[in-house]
Amino acid sequence: MSLITYITHIQFESGAVRLLKQECERIGIRRPLIVTDKGIKAAGIVDTVLNALGDGTHVALYDGTPPNPNEGAVREAVAAFHSGDCDGIIAVGGGSSIDLAKGVAVCATHDGPLKTFAVIEGGAARITAKTAPVIAVPTTAGTGSEVGRGAILILDDGRKVGVISPFVVPKAAICDPELTLGLPPVLTAATGMDAIAHCLETFMSPAFNPPADGIALDGLWRAWAHIERATRQPDDRVARMNMMSASMQGALAFQKGLGCVHSLSHSLGGINPRLHHGTLNAIFLPAVIEFNKESASMRDESKLERIAQAIGVRSGTEVAPSLKAMTQRLGLPTSLEELGVTRDMFPAIIQGALKDHSHKTNPRIASEDDYRAMLDASL
Repeated sequence: MSLITYITHIQFESGAVRLLKQECERIGIRRPLIVTDKGIKAAGIVDTVLNALGDGTHVALYDGTPPNPNEGAVREAVAAFHSGDCDGIIAVGGGSSIDLAKGVAVCATHDGPLKTFAVIEGGAARITAKTAPVIAVPTTAGTGSEVGRGAILILDDGRKVGVISPFVVPKAAICDPELTLGLPPVLTAATGMDAIAHCLETFMSPAFNPPADGIALDGLWRAWAHIERATRQPDDRVARMNMMSASMQGALAFQKGLGCVHSLSHSLGGINPRLHHGTLNAIFLPAVIEFNKESASMRDESKLERIAQAIGVRSGTEVAPSLKAMTQRLGLPTSLEELGVTRDMFPAIIQGALKDHSHKTNPRIASEDDYRAMLDASL
């Protein structure tokens, strides 16, 4: 059975942050907790958000979001939520801040530690409508978490898990491309490749969801056409707008599921949280696409040829090499070796990938040997 659902209220335009107060009023948030990180605060974006809310709004602030959000940060932000007597959350930042906000929205309103709500622990059924409402204000164009139904968080035991439920989907997304203009080139590139990975993996997933396929392919086209301009010309507003749209579109298609790119990235990111998720996705994409091309769903629906058309190459055989070449042109690492990953880490990465929630929605179910081959090809 396919579940096709689009529920997020999205405000998408340059300057859309001015609509934040009206969205709080629409949803009924009167005492928000702003969840962000110190870099976003230092860049003045939190001040922009506070100005949009106006002087009459009671606001609490948590700015301790780490690059890879973890259970300790969830606990700290939950304490800030309760001490501020908050009734909702405004997430301001990249996917880390938005995912952390989702974890806080669940843990502040439900009993039990974060792992209780992880998908691999059967936690989806434990998340209810009591979840605090979230408004997401993305400042990067990559994860699309502002419209996604899940959060990726690192537990105290080191596992990188998904907390997934329709109740964690933000009630509103304020997609303002102006907020991404100050993003450094390397982060523009890495988050942009994350968006490309999302569009590709959701499209390749075998679930039947033609609307999601169309959204993902269009997002892929936009990202491929504009990622280099956004990286090299940071003030290019057209490129920034298209990258933010591609990011959002990839996440709108998440309901199809992801695949081996993400099961590997989640596993390795849990082992070494300093590694950037988008960069890992870019490195794993070529090997996973080569693995997937033999699947029945990829062949029956000519998916590789449709991907080739979206990125402007002549045939499906050029897709994987083109992805590696794009990653290289953007100045990102193209191999795991460049990140310090060694073969002795493979067993732990493979075991984590096999247990990841994205493993089961790949077009082909990968074995231990399959994952080892993908890691070898990516090293």
